[in-house]
This record gives sequence, structure tokens and C-alpha cells, in this order.
Amino acid sequence: MGYLEDLQAQIANRDFSKFWLLWEEYCTSDTIDFDEFSGILKAVKNSDFARQFGQYVETALPLMELLKNPDEKYAILKLIIDLETTNSANLADLAIQALKGKYSSDPQFNERLRLVGLRSKEAFQGAIANFDLLVHMKKGSFLFHTGGWGAGQIIDVSSVREQVGVEFENVSGRKDFTFVNAFKTLIPLTPESFLARRFAEPDALEQEARDNPVGVIKLLLKDLGPKSAAEIKDELCELVIPEKDWTKWWQAARAKVKKDTMIDTPETLKEPFRLHKAEVTHEMRLQKAMGKNKGIDDLLQTSYSFVRDNPAMLKKEDVKNSIKEKLLDALKQQEVSKGQELQLRIFLETNFDHQIDGQAVHKLIEGIENVQQVIDEVEIVAIKKRLLSLIREHRSDWSKIFLELAFNPMPSNLRDYIVKELNQKETSKLLEKKLAEMVAHPLKAPEFFVWYFQKVVDGDDKIPYGNKTGQTQLFESFLILFNDLDSRPEYKDLFKKMYNMISGKRYALVRQMIEGTSLEYIKEFLLLVAKCHGFSDHDQKILRSLAEVVHPSLNPNKHKKEQEFLNSNVIWTTAEGMQRTKERIEQISTVETIENAKEIEAARALGDLRENSEYKFALEKRSRLQGELKHLSEQFSRARVITQDDIDDAEVSVGHIVTLEDPHGNKVEYTLLGPWDADVNKGILSSNSKIAEAMIGKKKGEKFIFRDEPYKILNFKSFI
Repeated sequence: MGYLEDLQAQIANRDFSKFWLLWEEYCTSDTIDFDEFSGILKAVKNSDFARQFGQYVETALPLMELLKNPDEKYAILKLIIDLETTNSANLADLAIQALKGKYSSDPQFNERLRLVGLRSKEAFQGAIANFDLLVHMKKGSFLFHTGGWGAGQIIDVSSVREQVGVEFENVSGRKDFTFVNAFKTLIPLTPESFLARRFAEPDALEQEARDNPVGVIKLLLKDLGPKSAAEIKDELCELVIPEKDWTKWWQAARAKVKKDTMIDTPETLKEPFRLHKAEVTHEMRLQKAMGKNKGIDDLLQTSYSFVRDNPAMLKKEDVKNSIKEKLLDALKQQEVSKGQELQLRIFLETNFDHQIDGQAVHKLIEGIENVQQVIDEVEIVAIKKRLLSLIREHRSDWSKIFLELAFNPMPSNLRDYIVKELNQKETSKLLEKKLAEMVAHPLKAPEFFVWYFQKVVDGDDKIPYGNKTGQTQLFESFLILFNDLDSRPEYKDLFKKMYNMISGKRYALVRQMIEGTSLEYIKEFLLLVAKCHGFSDHDQKILRSLAEVVHPSLNPNKHKKEQEFLNSNVIWTTAEGMQRTKERIEQISTVETIENAKEIEAARALGDLRENSEYKFALEKRSRLQGELKHLSEQFSRARVITQDDIDDAEVSVGHIVTLEDPHGNKVEYTLLGPWDADVNKGILSSNSKIAEAMIGKKKGEKFIFRDEPYKILNFKSFI
């Protein structure tokens, strides 16, 4: 495929002169590969060179004659006729001859020759493809619209009117095309093709995708060509696999795809999955992967990934010996670090029962001086875990090593293992001492502290600080660390993670931590909160209200009902607000999401996705719709229609019409309702607004401050 790649490069560079020199060189070939030949012609057809090349396309005819397979020769001639711009008699005769060989028994043969321009031989570009389309156009047959309407099914064909009627997946109603327009935008689809099945039998295709995901992905790649993971998602998510099931389905499907010998799995997310013409065995894949690798790290990673993904292959002695010999040869020829040597030894001993020079790995581990450095050099997590277990088994100073390692950056599963081993009877006191130092000075190991705090919060009560007293101690240090990291740019991501932990699920973590604590602890909590500049005024107010729920004595003037309101997880609304939100959810899920899918398909058909602004806008719109739908659905599950029983008669609350005296002595009137019903133009305020929060809980005649100005409650009444 060397010429194809080189010619594609010149097409991308828009250098026709260099392209033509390469093409002339290619035309001197004595043998021809059909896939490369057709790939070159397709690349030209879809490029800016198409019209210019069309004047010289007959230079491809000698190459076509080298093909022995009649079907391949027909396919190449079809591409040549698609490209030609000379309408030469030679090309016309070749096209007619090819069509006679395929459709000589067609009763409408001569009439169809006229329709595609081969009777007059004056303008017949695309004649073979157009003839194929005419033969394909029968009621019930499937087509694909290149302009973004997607797959469709023919519901009517009229030879008299020279017209075909089609229903498409991305547009509503029947669409009629003249044969001339059909030649420009429609492509035949077989009933077994991916696009036809997605249109005609989506439920059956979904079931097949769940039962045999690899089979459906193969079908997609066969019909649509190489696709990246993101492009596969565009073709399958929602249209075949529901959005809510996608992540789980794709994880399982991808694991199976990696093991399939007909699919080439890319190394990066942006690269495409490709379908091989012939099976590529696991042995062939391994040899190819190892051929690319230059260093011992690459060889180790390739070997480890192969054994992990295909454990059954180790039952084949030739494969097993091939991997082992390759690694041993690399060890002899290359300088390796102590960490690389350990990885190699552990890998060979664990998977191949082979000891280099007859020396067991644990003997080597016993003599290591700088354990931390060696462990840092080990890149494969599973091997690092095995190394740690060997240190645990064969070194008397393992606890000291583990205590040092625990507070260094490393994957969570390794930290879990280290903490679990240290939390044994003989070493638990050492762990507790080290953790106490961390609690006193969390800034010494911020990542570990946040990880350990999360572990405790998730309910692991078998470790130090796992009980309620320990949790509250950790929470104080957590807030201290949160404040310290606010001014440290290098911990920006960790700071954001901590804030999300605090504020997530309507401050559920805070509720959990302060529940049942003493008044003294709550006062200390509020003091720490007040010092944290990372909290907004809104955060501060909510955190204080949560504290007052635990200890109402912190603000004896607040009424119980106000506390319940501030602490509530309920979205208050009217019946009308509830109905509007329900209709909006239905509008997004049943109308706008489907229309957006059509927009994405239409934009994708326009070409190069890297510079396709319509495609990017359509994807951004999908993201916005999904975000809005998720947000509204979550709120809808918590919504409650306000009734008279919910409205407090003693003080201002949600559901009241409040008459105020503003700072200038004027009377103003506001209605306090939920966020779904707010309308400033009508004087309806959201109960979450700053001014509403300032007046809620006040009684008739009381004053409150908003934006540093005084307001007075003159009166209030139920809006009902």
C-alpha cells in the first residue's frame, strides 16, 4: 500500500505535479493490487484533483487489464467512468461492454443505457454506477442519501415519470427524486448492510449488538470503513444502543474486539478500528507489535499486554518460547536498569516459570538498597503489585518501606494493598502514628490524604480513623487542607476534586460528617468554613444552615420550617411549573435529540470532520441537550407541587406574596416560588435568589439587608 499512502499525501498537499509523477510511476507496474488500485481512484474521486485527473483517467486502463477477477475489473472500470471527463468513444464502448456482460438479460437494458447517457455517448460520467442504481431501484430496496438524510427505503418507482419515492430515517415523510437527481445523491444498500439494518430493523440490530457486539462492529467497519471509537459511538449510541447503556456496553465490546483476529485495534483513541481482509492471528499480531518495539520497556509492555489479553496463548509452546526468547535476547543486548531487570524477572517467573541464571526473584529483592527508586522504575502496575508482595514476604524491613511508599504518588489499588498490609496487628501502631502525622500536617501528602479521607468516608471502618470520631478529625484536616490548596496552582485539580466532594449531592458529605457532632465541634467547623476562601457566599450560607439544623441554638431566631426549607432536597414548584418542565423533558428526549442526531449525520456527510464546523456545532448541541436533559430529569425526580400546608403562616416562606418597603420608602410586591416558576417581569422571584433567601424566615414588621440596603416586611400572604 506504499503508493496509496504516497499519493494520498500529495492529494492532501494539493500538489498535482508531484501526484502525477507518482501516478505515472505507478502505471508502470507489472502486477497490481486491487485494494491499492481502487483506494487510489477513490482518493482522487473525493479530492480537488478529480476533474483535472478525469482528462487522463484512461491511463488507468492498462492497469485494469492486469486484473484477473471480473468483479474487480468491473469495480475499477466503474471508478474510471465516475472520474472521466472526456466522454471518449473508447470509454463508452468499454462501459457498454461491461454492462452487457452483467445485465444482458435485463428487459430494460437499452432504455437504461439511454438514461445513463450511453446511448448518445455524449455525457456518461458515472454511467456504470448510475446503471447499477437503476437496476437496484425496486420497491422495498434500500438506499443511502449522501446529503445527510441517512438510510431510506424505496416505496415507489415509476419508469414513466422517471421518478423514485423514498422514506428516510432522518427526515419525515416521503421524498420524491427524478432519476437524474437520484444519480447525484443516492447510493444502493443491500438489505444486509449496517445502514439498511439500522433503518429497517433497529430492535433486532440492538439485540444482536448485545448478544454479539463484535459481529455488529465488524458489519459497521465493513460497510462504513475504518472508524475511531468516537465515530463508532456516533453510529451506534442511541440509534442502536441507548445512551444510558453505552459506557457499559462499549467497555465489554471493546474488550472482545481486542481479542478478535479480524479487527485491528488502535493504540490511541483518535486512531480508527480497521477490519482486516484476512484473519490476523494472535501470533502474527505479537510479531508485528514486537517488531515495532526498540527498548526493553516496549517489549515488556507488549509482552505483558499480550499475555493479559490472551492468556490461553501461553498453552502454545511456540508462542510461549517466542516471547521468552525475545525478552532474554533483549536483556543480553541492551543495558537495563535494576527496575527493568526486576520487571523482566518477575514477568518470566510468574508467567513462564523461568528464572534467569537459576536465581529466584526474591533473592534479588533481598539485596536491593534503594527500593523506592527501583519501584518507581517499574511501569506495569500488575508487576509492581507483585514486586510489593515479594517485598512483603521476603524483607524484614518491609513495613518501613511500605510506610514510605504509601504517601508517594501511586495507583489507588496499590495504596489499598499497602494500607491493608500495614493495618495488621504487628504494624498497625506504625500506620496509626504515620496517619496521625498526616492528619496534623495534611499538606505533607495532599493526594494521599484526600485518597484516605475518601476511603474512610466510603465506609471502611476497619482502618484507623474509620469510626465517627476519626471521621470528624479527618474532616477538620480536610477543610484545613482545602484552604491551604486554594493558593497553590500546582494543586488546582486536587482542589477542584475536594470542592466537588464537599458540594456534591447537595453537600451530602457535610451532612454525613457533622451529623450527631457536639456544639463545640460545629462551632469549630463554622470557623474553618469562614476561613476557606474557596467557598462562595452561597456555599457559606448553606453550610451555616446545615450546621444550624444540627444545632438550632446557633440561631434561635430561625423558625424550624425555614430550617427545613433551606435543608430540603425538594424543588418547590406550581402545578403549571411541573407541567412545563415535564413537557420540556419530553421535547428534548423525543424531538430535539432525534433532530440533533439527523443534524450530526447531515454534517458528517459534508466531509473532513477535523474542519467541519457544522459537525462540531451539532456535537456541541448534543452535549448541551444531554446536559439539560440530565439536569431537568434529576430535578424533576425531586420536584414537589406547593400546597397550602407547605406555606408558613407565621413568617415569610416559599409560596408567599410579600409586600416590602424598599430603601426609598416605596412599596414593592414579590411572589416567592421555586426556580421553575420565576419570572422577574411578573415580580415572581426564585426562592433560591439572594433577595428571597434574605427575606425568608422574617416576620411582619421585621427588616433585612440586601446589597447593603435596608428593606422592611410590610405584609405577606399565601399566593394560593
